[in-house]
Amino acid sequence: MTRVLVYSSKPHDREFLPAAPAASALDWQFEPGRLTPDTARRAAGFDAACIFVNDCADARTLQVLAECGVRLLALRCAGYDQVDLAAARQLGVAVVRVPAYSPHAVAEHTVALLMALVRRIPQAHRRVRDFDFSHRNLTGFDLHGKMAGIVGTGKIGRIVAQILKGFGMCVRATDPFPSEAWARAHGIEYTDFDTLVATSKVLSLHLPLTAETRNCINAAVLARMPRGSVLVNTGRGGLVETQALIHALKLGHLEGAALDVYAGEAGLFFEDHSGKPLPDDQLSLLLNLPNLLLTAHQGFLTTDALTEIARVTGENLDRFRAGNSFLDGTLL
Repeated sequence: MTRVLVYSSKPHDREFLPAAPAASALDWQFEPGRLTPDTARRAAGFDAACIFVNDCADARTLQVLAECGVRLLALRCAGYDQVDLAAARQLGVAVVRVPAYSPHAVAEHTVALLMALVRRIPQAHRRVRDFDFSHRNLTGFDLHGKMAGIVGTGKIGRIVAQILKGFGMCVRATDPFPSEAWARAHGIEYTDFDTLVATSKVLSLHLPLTAETRNCINAAVLARMPRGSVLVNTGRGGLVETQALIHALKLGHLEGAALDVYAGEAGLFFEDHSGKPLPDDQLSLLLNLPNLLLTAHQGFLTTDALTEIARVTGENLDRFRAGNSFLDGTLL
């Protein structure tokens, strides 16, 4: 039986992973802490380590895992910027992922954040809970007829574009590998990044985090966005230069920003820090801005997505146990 140590495990992992169809031949052990160089030795005696978005699988950590006998790193997510793939190959540690668990979950969360931001839903909800039914400072704007810019048209970006098109927005997109047939079918126009930034009332990010995309939304880019525009990021926190975003929001150049991800989220998100001083000054600044809406990386958190994550992760691990090839698109 394959022994699997699940790092960064939460109650939903302990519920969904063992219930997956292919999971019966797997011995699951759950570790609430993140994978780091210091916690990697907890995997001694395990065949596989199962990690999530904020675990650290750099060269040093992978070296320790390999020394402990781990032969498979199973990501229960699509992104893999947290993994040093070159080091994994050199050490003989196979890396698999869940390439498309539910793009609808993240896309729908993106649109939910956008609508909550532009219609001031959190502020309105807090106010009426205090029996204050006034409308001061709750004025939003219609999405219908406005320009939406989609940065990255993978599965999630395309679904967001289609939803916003359904709202009657004008939708443009940019991507290094355009999906021209899809764009034609949905009346969406591709353009270059600079034009998209300069013309979009709503700019929504759906890119992986790479050396090329890190801080792609920086001070210079934010300055080119139209005054009164909105930034939405449900991709990766590192796409946005945090200090530049704080400056643009404080000046009022951006009307608002809605984020499900944050560059410094590792070690903070997915944990309860209530009643303690927040150890991240930039995050404290963000949370005190009235035109910032933040959720703690929960775009994936639907029963549909969790079921699919568990299914593919379980199949990946079971195929490893049986010595079979991996599912298409899962092996990195």
